[in-house]
This record gives sequence, C-alpha cells and structure tokens, in this order.
Amino acid sequence: MVEPAKKKSLFNRLRTRYFFIIRKEDTFEERFSARTSPIALFTITGGAIVLLILLVIWAVAFTPLREYIPGYADINMRKNLIALSLKTDSLNNELIARQQYIENIRRILSGETPKRDSVAMKNHADTIKHTATFVPPSHDDSMLRHSVEAQNPYNVSLSKNQNTSDNNSINDYFFFTPLKGYVSNGFNPSGGHYGIDIVSKENEAIKATLDGTVIVSTWTLATGNVIILQHNNNLVSVYEHNSVLLKKEGDYVKAGDVIAIVGNTGELTTGPHLHFELWYKGNPVNPQKYMGF
Repeated sequence: MVEPAKKKSLFNRLRTRYFFIIRKEDTFEERFSARTSPIALFTITGGAIVLLILLVIWAVAFTPLREYIPGYADINMRKNLIALSLKTDSLNNELIARQQYIENIRRILSGETPKRDSVAMKNHADTIKHTATFVPPSHDDSMLRHSVEAQNPYNVSLSKNQNTSDNNSINDYFFFTPLKGYVSNGFNPSGGHYGIDIVSKENEAIKATLDGTVIVSTWTLATGNVIILQHNNNLVSVYEHNSVLLKKEGDYVKAGDVIAIVGNTGELTTGPHLHFELWYKGNPVNPQKYMGF
C-alpha cells in the first residue's frame, strides 16, 4: 500500500498549482506574478521547443539561409553547371560529326567507300542513335550521273585536256597565301590539329589558295562560318571561323580571289583568326611547307 501512495503523491505534486511572484528587492513591490503547475510548465516548454525546431527546419528548407549551411550549393551555381554540361555535350557531338565528315572526305578523295555514318547524339535524358546506310550506286545511276556531270558547269572533275595534271605532285603547284599574319598554332595532326591558325587584323580578306570550286559554304557550331574549295589533283583547302562568307557552293574561284573575311565564329576559337587546312589525296599536309605567312 506504500508504493501507490507515493505514485499518487508524485502525480498530485505535478498538478499542484504554485504562485511565481517577482518583487523589487528594495521595496518588495510586486512586478510579476503567475499561477501554474509543474505539468503545465513542462507542456509549455516542450511545445515551445517543438515550435522552434519546426521554424528552423522551415528556414533551412524554404529560405536562402540554407546556402550558409555546409553541403548546400548555390542555386545559380547548380543552374550554371547544368547549362555547362549541356553545352559540353553538344560540343562533343559536333566534334564527333566533324571527325566523321573529315574521314568520309578523305575516303572519297582516296577512292574508298565512305563509312556508314553512325553518330550517337546524347542528351540529359536518353541516347538516340541515327544510322545512315551507304548504298552503292547502280549501273544506270552511274550512267545518269556521268551524263549530268558532263553538262554541269560546276563540275570539279578534270576535263580530258587537264588529265595530265593528275600526274603532278603537290610540289608542282604555286599556292597563293590566303592570309598574311602570325601563325599562333602550327600543324599537329597527332594532336588533332590538321591545319594552322593564322592571327591577323580584323576584317582582313581571305583569298583562295588555288583555282577551284566551292564545295562547302556553311556554318557549324564548332567552326563557325566555314568554306571548303576543291582543286585539281585531289587538293582540298579549308577555311574556318570566318565572319562573312563571300562565295556560295558551286562558285568557281581563281587563286587570289577573296572568298571570306577573317572572323571569330564557332566554339573552337578564342579570337579573330583563320584556321587553314590543306588536304592532298585524302591526307592533311602542312601548309607552311608550301607557302609563307
């Protein structure tokens, strides 16, 4: 019978109400008084602590204060990282497409069959694969092509009286310097740099290095405004990062004709310059061996 009495006495003490009085020390004037019990005091204190915890969680989750807590990144920084990731992915796809394009040009000039174009274009959600199948032309198709090309004023193939030039080597040609300036980056095919970078003044004219026909006059993400000329004897010249293209596909140009203006277009550039490439029978050659800049 003793233990129940103790439990009842403890419960009663928790429910017992008390007066809290605050008085001035010198005059004993009452300043504040309150009537409460221990259990009520514990309830109020616990509720205040829970409310404070909820307020802290809300401030961390829904206000900029979370940026000051270690482990939380700036919202703008995350947006910039996502944009940079997407941009890098697009640039990588453009580089892959450009490498395949150059490889197919080399194969065509060498008389080989172009590779089947299989480019994996990635985005942040999934990967989509496009495959283009190369179908060899039939005999009738080849005869029709020969008939049409014989009448095409923009045909880049050699006529009968020019066939002797096929036996010429690249050393037999006199190349016109496309742009005078400072060579900032030289020929380095092992490092993926198949030409040279020529830095010059803005708005300088770029000239054709040999007589030829414009086979490409377009814009790409990596190289900006690019123009490509087909010359005799399987010679091809490439001019990239131009601000303006002055010739279109199919135009015939003479050596020294102005074909473009120096620019700074495309992702793979850090200032106004000309990226110039020279290809002979499907292989890149060093332009500095054949002309002065």
